[in-house]
Amino acid sequence: MNKILIVMLSLIIAACTNPKEVQKTTPIPGGKWWKELIIYQIYPRSFKDSDGDGIGDLKGIISQLDYISSLGVTAVWLNPIYSSPNDDNGYDVSDYRNIMQDFGIMEDFDTMLQGMHERGIKLIMDIVVNHSSDEHEWFQQSRSARDNPYRNYYHWWPAEKGKPNYRYSLFDEKGDAWQYDSLTDAYYLHYFSKKQPDLNWENPKVRKEVHDIMKFWAEKGVDGFRLDAFQFAAKDTTFPAYPEGWEKDFNQYYSVQGDLHDYLREMHREVFSKYPVMSVAEGAGNNFEDAHNLVDEDREELNMAYAFEGVDIAKPEGYDILHFKEVFSRWDAEFSKKGWLSIFLSNHDQARMVSRWGNDSPEFRSSSAKMLNTFILSMRGTPYCYYGDELGMTNIGFETIEEYQDIAAINGYKKVLNSGGDLEKYMSDLKFSSRDNGRTPMQWDASENANFSTGTPWIPVNENFKTINVARQDSDPNSVLNHFRSMVALRKNNPVLIYGDYALLQAEHHDIYAYTRTLGDSKMLIVLNFTDKKSRISLAEASNIQTVLMNNYPKLTQSESELTLLPYLGVVVSLK
Repeated sequence: MNKILIVMLSLIIAACTNPKEVQKTTPIPGGKWWKELIIYQIYPRSFKDSDGDGIGDLKGIISQLDYISSLGVTAVWLNPIYSSPNDDNGYDVSDYRNIMQDFGIMEDFDTMLQGMHERGIKLIMDIVVNHSSDEHEWFQQSRSARDNPYRNYYHWWPAEKGKPNYRYSLFDEKGDAWQYDSLTDAYYLHYFSKKQPDLNWENPKVRKEVHDIMKFWAEKGVDGFRLDAFQFAAKDTTFPAYPEGWEKDFNQYYSVQGDLHDYLREMHREVFSKYPVMSVAEGAGNNFEDAHNLVDEDREELNMAYAFEGVDIAKPEGYDILHFKEVFSRWDAEFSKKGWLSIFLSNHDQARMVSRWGNDSPEFRSSSAKMLNTFILSMRGTPYCYYGDELGMTNIGFETIEEYQDIAAINGYKKVLNSGGDLEKYMSDLKFSSRDNGRTPMQWDASENANFSTGTPWIPVNENFKTINVARQDSDPNSVLNHFRSMVALRKNNPVLIYGDYALLQAEHHDIYAYTRTLGDSKMLIVLNFTDKKSRISLAEASNIQTVLMNNYPKLTQSESELTLLPYLGVVVSLK
């Protein structure tokens, strides 16, 4: 604890000793508190176990609130903690007003929320209402009889009409989103697992149920909501046939359909406008028009979107930095005057950031993790930082399907197997991209199970925990952890990194991503080497460097306007 306090104090002192590094906070046109958040995402099952059952829980999070505070982050996004049979690790909710037994009880939640608020940390909850669990009372009633009052809470197709037109399921082992249920001789719809039936948002009773659930949590003091998979919520309930092969680009048929915007405006009227909460959607639709309609302030729908085009670039065979720069620059340009976005490179649905975007070899893991955190925390948009990425945690790299816990991985394997596909390639791709890579337990120290649990963890701890852990990095001023803390402090103290204009420099450079952030008289240059080799770049702006504010190497090599960047070097400088 003393080490954490010392680090925090040193960061504050460092930030305040050089006035060039701290821009006085003044009212910013269009400024909003939720734009200024630095969000830390916690996967509760994997963060900290307090009772030895191998599963992270709320008391475990409570025990680490001082650590979270020491990062400097201002909000926590918590993955679902509601009652659930855990078919999809909590994204199949059976009771939206209760806490999953694995995680604790409501009193634990209240204690955790109070502890966060006492430390100036806001809490954002996942709202999973495109679908529920098939064990939710609504669905149990719905499937019991065709004339049950809850029948229309879900999408049913009577078998006497024949099998409904094909719909693709992301998690079904056959890829079929229609599940036959003999109890009432009908099919129900599930875009995800068959244990995750889709709710019928055309039904106003469903919408009111959801509004009341959100009000329940808002009145407890929750500060925001992330709407999981909500871009899929609206559907054409006539379920027409789609063109052959449509499922290869299913988003065009699933995302932002029908009356979705009406549903969101109603949600804004009933919930968001009545409570001091922020809102973010998973997904941004199919194009910029969709995204703007979701987040532009005059639309009165959501505060920001969580777009996936950027994170979808990473592939097992690598990615093109030119494409990476183009995508992030295009999205920034589109929302430079109106609307707001999220900035992220990893989350619970992705593999580890440094393994996907950087280099997780012992030689380059630290430098590339620092460089990637520099990117996230110096871009315009609200940054989302995933637990463990502040340490540079890496992919675990399972070898056999039996080691995986994720339903998407397991049923995906069955689908490839049943269709005679290439299992070797599937397993190779899974090793790189599986969601389980990003769900391994937090690595606290070098003791057994990385001090995540005194029992057997629900999913194995990465074997590199003895070298990559909080305790080891906390006292190392050159660690990924302390670089992250410093970068967070730099962003918080300099509104230019939040609201400043963004300008890409040398878009054609194959190794380096360089850009400026400008707000009034304040101007910063960010230069990032995305490769494992030394690279050079000539920038007119480099001749105006005033102060090196952040560097993941001891020094920056400069000759007039030319900068020489060591592998994965990331630097932030102020300009005259």
